[in-house]
Amino acid sequence: MQVTVDGVPRELRTVWLEGGVVKLIDQRHLPFEVRIHEAAELESVATAIEDMVVRGAPAIGATAAYGMAQAQLQRVDLKAAAERLRKTRPTGQDLFFAVDYMLEAAANGEDPVAAAERYAQEDVDRCHAIGIQGVKLIRNGAQILTHCNAGALATVDYGTVLAPMRLAKERGRRFFVYVSETRPRLQGSRLTAWELLQEGIEHAIITEGAAGHFLGRGEVTLVLVGADRIAANGDTANKIGTYAKAVVARENRVPFYVAAPTSSIDFDLASGAKIPIEERSPQEVLHFDGHPVAPKESPARNPAFDVTPARYITGFVTEAGIMKPAELKRLLQPATPRSKKTTKKAPKKRR
Repeated sequence: MQVTVDGVPRELRTVWLEGGVVKLIDQRHLPFEVRIHEAAELESVATAIEDMVVRGAPAIGATAAYGMAQAQLQRVDLKAAAERLRKTRPTGQDLFFAVDYMLEAAANGEDPVAAAERYAQEDVDRCHAIGIQGVKLIRNGAQILTHCNAGALATVDYGTVLAPMRLAKERGRRFFVYVSETRPRLQGSRLTAWELLQEGIEHAIITEGAAGHFLGRGEVTLVLVGADRIAANGDTANKIGTYAKAVVARENRVPFYVAAPTSSIDFDLASGAKIPIEERSPQEVLHFDGHPVAPKESPARNPAFDVTPARYITGFVTEAGIMKPAELKRLLQPATPRSKKTTKKAPKKRR
């Protein structure tokens, strides 16, 4: 993606490895400032994931891959490195997929940097393929509701949910996007809106509670969200607030699609009942921009994700095609990370 850093336009990915240092676009400061965060050793990489310098399941996976490569270069015990990274964010599947990918590459004697770069490129390729598949869903006049951020910032580049939108824009289709603000960390209003502005895609930010209003009035024709982990039966964990939107979409007969790479599917989980749900600090709920917004005596709960049952999901947009929840079993080849098929077609250069 093209961003301006210190007044200079640069073509950057969300995360990359340079001179043995893992570098990331620091998403905590967007949309007002583009900063590059540098993690010079494993603990800094792990902390960057925990503190949400980087977020989005595919981007976290790529960060973990680079962290594993960095650890190997610095002669850190790889099993210990893998264990530390696995503990950073428990819900997203790509984190675990990436760590296993790098452990296998190390066991095969591969160069760690080359393996991590290949992993990152495979993520970009998957996202580009998701765009090709998902653009079929976006017709002229479409009114799309999305939640959280599943754009280039949530991946290495290009995005999952935003990939079809970018391609639809390139093809001259007219459509509108409702951006759910995504409390408490506002990934929708801070990040998704920022990305849509870069692409010149028409949109409006709405509060969480307004989604039902627009769905009920027939002002939404498609709901398109991302995923952090998908169980074998299609139950899907995504940012908190997704489940409610899926239920209301079903009530109003609006199709609800999940755009995600096959690396987000956990075939070892039969259903979403056992997807671990991360619960973050109550302070994220009780404060806004560092200022308290609730009585100091009041407690808060802050689950970061919820699980949408497969029955509410119209279909999944993956690099392998658009499929219904019951069809995911066609992809059941999870023996090793490297055995998963990826699309090798190079993505188009974006402006």
